[in-house]
Amino acid sequence: MYKNDLQLLDCTLRDGGYVNDWNWGFQRARDIINALTRANVDVVEVGFLRNIDSYNPNITVCNHIEELNQLLPERTENIMFSAMAMRSNYDIDKLRPYNGQGIEMIRITAHDYDIEEGMDFACQVKQKGYKLSINPINIMGYSDEKIIHIIEMVNQIHPYQFSVVDTFGSMKRRDLDRIVSLVDNNLDKDIRVALHLHENMSLSCCLVQNFIDKHLKRPVAVDGSLMGMGRIPGNLPIELVADYLNDYVDKSYDIDYMMDAIQDYIAPIKGEPKWGYTPAYFLSAKFNLHRNYAEYYLNKGDLTNRDINHILAQFDRSKATVFDADYADLLYVDYMDHRINDDESWNELRNELRGKTILIIAPGGTLSQYKKDIMRYIEEERTIVISVNFIPEDYLVDFAFFSNNKRYDKVENGKGCKIIATSNLEEKMADYYIDYNSLSGAFNQGCNSLIMLLKLLKDMDVSKISVAGADGYKEKGVNYYNTNIRSYTKHGNKFNLAVISAIKSLNITLEFVTPSAYDESKGV
Repeated sequence: MYKNDLQLLDCTLRDGGYVNDWNWGFQRARDIINALTRANVDVVEVGFLRNIDSYNPNITVCNHIEELNQLLPERTENIMFSAMAMRSNYDIDKLRPYNGQGIEMIRITAHDYDIEEGMDFACQVKQKGYKLSINPINIMGYSDEKIIHIIEMVNQIHPYQFSVVDTFGSMKRRDLDRIVSLVDNNLDKDIRVALHLHENMSLSCCLVQNFIDKHLKRPVAVDGSLMGMGRIPGNLPIELVADYLNDYVDKSYDIDYMMDAIQDYIAPIKGEPKWGYTPAYFLSAKFNLHRNYAEYYLNKGDLTNRDINHILAQFDRSKATVFDADYADLLYVDYMDHRINDDESWNELRNELRGKTILIIAPGGTLSQYKKDIMRYIEEERTIVISVNFIPEDYLVDFAFFSNNKRYDKVENGKGCKIIATSNLEEKMADYYIDYNSLSGAFNQGCNSLIMLLKLLKDMDVSKISVAGADGYKEKGVNYYNTNIRSYTKHGNKFNLAVISAIKSLNITLEFVTPSAYDESKGV
C-alpha cells in the first residue's frame, strides 16, 4: 500500500437512504455531512443522481449535481465529496461539467447485463472532468475470466478508482482473496482499488481488516456508513473500520463525531428495521471490557454513545473481565459530576473565534527569551491570544483557558481577559464553561490542557493556530516563564512524543512561534 494512502468513504446519505427513502431533511443531511467532515472522513458521498420528477431539498436523490452541492459546508478543507449514478436510470446530459468546486467524484454502477453500456457511461462522466469510480454491481456474480475482461475495459478508461462491490453480502475471506488478487494483478497500478461490503453474514468488519492488511502496492479505499445503515441487513459500519485504521494504519479519524451523528440522526431511524450491531457493544469491545458494562450504561438512559466512549476509556484494566456494578457506578457518578450542557458557551465562543488567527501562549521559559519575536508575531498576524492555565504578566491576552484547579487558584481576578474554564472548575468564576468530558480522551497519558484547548479550537472554525511557550519537557524538567508556576508531575521525552501523537490525532496544523519539543518538523 502507498504509505497512508487509504481513503475512508462514507455512504450514509446515499446507501443509508434505502432505509428512509432518502428523506433525511435538508438540515439533518447537512448536519451529518458536517459531523463526517469533522471526523476527518476522507470522502463523503452526498447522494444519488437519478432521473426524478422534481427537486426536493429534503431528499438526497437529485437530477442535477448543483442540487446535491447545496448540502455541502462552506469550508471543506481536504474532504472530497462524491455522488453515485447508475447508467440505467440517469440521463448523462443532465450532468454539467465539473467546475472545480463541490462534488468532485462520480461513482457509476452497472449490472452484468449492461456492463458494456456502463463503460460508455463511465467514459462520458470522465470526459466531463470528474474523478471517476467504476463500481460494477455484484462482482461475486462474475467468473474470473469475466472479471479480467472488465478490468481490461477499465484500464482503457483509466478511472480514478475501481470498486470491488459485494452487492449481496455473499463474500467470504477466500472470495475476497481471490477477487482482490485478480484485480490487483491486472488493474493498472495507479488506479485506486476500493471495497464495498454488506452485512448479510456479519463478515464485513473481518473482511475489511483482511483487505487493509494486504498492504497492496497501490492506493486503496473502503466504503462504510454510520452504524452500518443501508439496505437491510446493512453495510460495513464506518466507525468500526475508522477505529481499526486509527490503531494500525496511522490514521486520525475522530470517532466522537461519528458517535454523535449516530446518536442524533441514525439510531432514531433504526426502530423496527434492525440492521447491524449496537454502538455501545462496539465500544465495550474496543476497550476489551465485559459486555455487561455496555448494557449497564445503556440502561442508565441518560448517556450518549460519546459519554459511554469516554467512561469506558477510563476503566482500570483489573476491572475489565468481571463485571463490577459498584465500580461502574463510581465512574458513572464521577463522569456525571463533570458533565454540563455547554451549548451556549460553545456557540458564543465560535462566534468570537470563527475565521480568526489564534496564538496559544503556554508558560514555557521561551516566552521570556523570544518576547520580541512573539510581540511582532501578534502585531503582524493580528492574533487572538489565548493563554493556557495561567495569565502572563508581560502579554495582553484575550482569553485564558483553564482546566487545572491548582493553576486557576494562583490567578488573581481582574486581569482584563475572558476566562474559559472546563466543567471540573465549575465553582470558579468564568465567562465560558466547557464540558470537561468533551475535551478529554485525546491524550493517552491523562489530561493535557494544551491538547484540550486544541481540541476545542478545532471545532471553532478558526483560520490558523500558532503556539508560543509550549517548550515541552527535558531531562531537568521545564524552565517556566514565571517562577510561581511549577510542574506537579515529572515528565520526559516519552511525554513529548505522546503530545506529538495527540496533535497528529487531532489532524490540525500548528505553527510554532518559539522552539518546542512538540515541533516534530524541527526535530527539537
